[in-house]
Amino acid sequence: MDALVKGVTDKLEALEAALYGLKQVNGRFTTEDGLVTAEVNSDGALVALTLDEGITALAPPEAAQLILHACKQATEGAGTERSNIIATLNESLTGSSAVPADRLAPGPDSARR
Repeated sequence: MDALVKGVTDKLEALEAALYGLKQVNGRFTTEDGLVTAEVNSDGALVALTLDEGITALAPPEAAQLILHACKQATEGAGTERSNIIATLNESLTGSSAVPADRLAPGPDSARR
């Protein structure tokens, strides 16, 4: 019975850690020239967009392309973080050791076991 309770507790902690980690996900990307910084939340929604004054020197289509590129890169970064958290959760639930435990985002102390 103790082993059963431990197994269920471990899985609950893994789920809590994944939920916490998913809430912490964000993607941020700054273009090489520093003109655009985009930040997205765990859902991929744009939550911050910073434009350097130098962007006004670009033609509107170039500025738009740079902004879209930054947003796409930020979104891809957040997606990678989400995928790592889900992979770690799957590993925890199935017991396979293919995914390192350190791929889970920092979470509550109980979730870091």
